[in-house]
Amino acid sequence: MSTSYLPIPDTDTEYLESVPRQHRGEIWKFLSEQYQLRHQHISKNQLKDTPYKELLKQLTTQQHAILIDLGRTFPTHPYFSAQLGAGQLSLYNILKAYSLLDPEVGYCQGLSFVAGILLLHMTEEDAFKMLKFLMYDMGMRKQYRPDMITLQIQMYQLSRLLHDYHRDLYNHLETYEIGPSLYAAPWFLTMFASQFPLGFVARVFDMIFLQGSEVIFKVALSLLGSHKPLILQHENLESIVEFIKNTLPNLGLVQMEKTIIQVFEMDISKQLQAYEVEYHVLQDELIDSSPLSDNQRINKLEKANSTLRKQNFDLLEELQVSHGRIQMLESTVENVQSNEVKLKQSILTLELERSALLNTIEELRDQIKDLQKNKLYAD
Repeated sequence: MSTSYLPIPDTDTEYLESVPRQHRGEIWKFLSEQYQLRHQHISKNQLKDTPYKELLKQLTTQQHAILIDLGRTFPTHPYFSAQLGAGQLSLYNILKAYSLLDPEVGYCQGLSFVAGILLLHMTEEDAFKMLKFLMYDMGMRKQYRPDMITLQIQMYQLSRLLHDYHRDLYNHLETYEIGPSLYAAPWFLTMFASQFPLGFVARVFDMIFLQGSEVIFKVALSLLGSHKPLILQHENLESIVEFIKNTLPNLGLVQMEKTIIQVFEMDISKQLQAYEVEYHVLQDELIDSSPLSDNQRINKLEKANSTLRKQNFDLLEELQVSHGRIQMLESTVENVQSNEVKLKQSILTLELERSALLNTIEELRDQIKDLQKNKLYAD
């Protein structure tokens, strides 16, 4: 796509302030292309790249579930409100095609809202491509898998982050046994699209395309933190959950801007990694505390060993690719330096030629003056 009409921002925050609404879909596509170029060496070919039109010709076992959710997806939005109107049909096509492309996930509640947001900003086929990008390239499909383990990990990570950043709010919620799964699961599964204003959701998607899936954690933390005084006023489970689910999402423009700014001030990547490891360690301890047969322990160790071998292989692969890129960059630097020497020589030659030409011009001027004088004397 051509972006010659767009200013180049100096910072991510400035980028988000400069996103023209009418070009948002194009910018999302552009950002996805840039992400894929940066991560070529670690992208896994996890899916068959079946053409969209070919997928639409096939039948899906998820048809009933998809059709039920069509009417629940942005029911008041003009584009989606008409039963089996243009919006619902396009949404059905995207969800059907994805369920065929990724049979492990198939169709999961929440996906319709993600696809719907994409569909509001681009063509049907482009929206399908961007859904595929978010799910595979950015790794979001893991949270939609039937076992929901990734979603459980995310809820644990959010709880630990809440403990780090807003201890008093964390303690208040713990008092009433309110874990993130009671209110935040829809935020993660729909990327805030099911409950929050569409203008705000579009800006969340801007940040996701720009920074990746950890944006969802940052937005959740910012929203909970900024509403902390109001949440602390509620003193029973029902009213707290009701407030977080129904009152909190009614954001004003000032609150939206504040949330966007806070997201860019946070750096939680290391904490997310640490808490994912912590979750697995705790799960392993729970398993170890229960009696296991020798065969079960051997199987568990073999599985862990296999995982470590795969991780080592992946790291070796990344290291080899990195070495290749370093060699390529070194070669590029050498070429640039060689070109620089040649350019300096060319500049020196041109300067000498320029000096010679200036001398020639001066000589010609003197000759012209002499000729004019001689002509005057002759007359």
